[in-house]
Amino acid sequence: MNISYAIRRAEASDAPALTRLVRRSGAYDGRYAPMVERYTVGPDYVLAHEVHVAAAQDPSAGPGGLLGFYGLLLDPHELDLLFVADAAQGLGVGRALVTHMKGRARAAGLTWVRVVSHPPAEGFYRSVGAVRMGTLPAAPPSITWERPELVFPLGLTAAEAVAVAEAATA
Repeated sequence: MNISYAIRRAEASDAPALTRLVRRSGAYDGRYAPMVERYTVGPDYVLAHEVHVAAAQDPSAGPGGLLGFYGLLLDPHELDLLFVADAAQGLGVGRALVTHMKGRARAAGLTWVRVVSHPPAEGFYRSVGAVRMGTLPAAPPSITWERPELVFPLGLTAAEAVAVAEAATA
């Protein structure tokens, strides 16, 4: 399947579609559902952070025509959100969003970006250049599992990025 899309800066009006994308994510079914069932991506979040969307040429492709999105926090250096519509999984949308995120982070002068991963997504993050730096404990009631903590080195070696990120997040 070939989907044509472009990555663009999110607008406040995209917030409802981003929220639907998060809440409908099949990756959060079952035991992971409580984490996203009431999650909201608000217009204020979209305006305050580096939020970018993969917008399909065909608007029926996903919620609001969006195939996926990411939210990059510049302070702290963190990939806060990355979601790809279930129908777009495996089509390279996630990889394209991560590549775009890395470019935006570098342009902002960041040399590393931390990500606290949903456990099933760790393999994806590692496949696009993140390295494991540790594990965060559960945070009940909505997060009842340990979470992999990773870092994307951007101009640093993996060991340097882990050391700097660990110091910054301690």
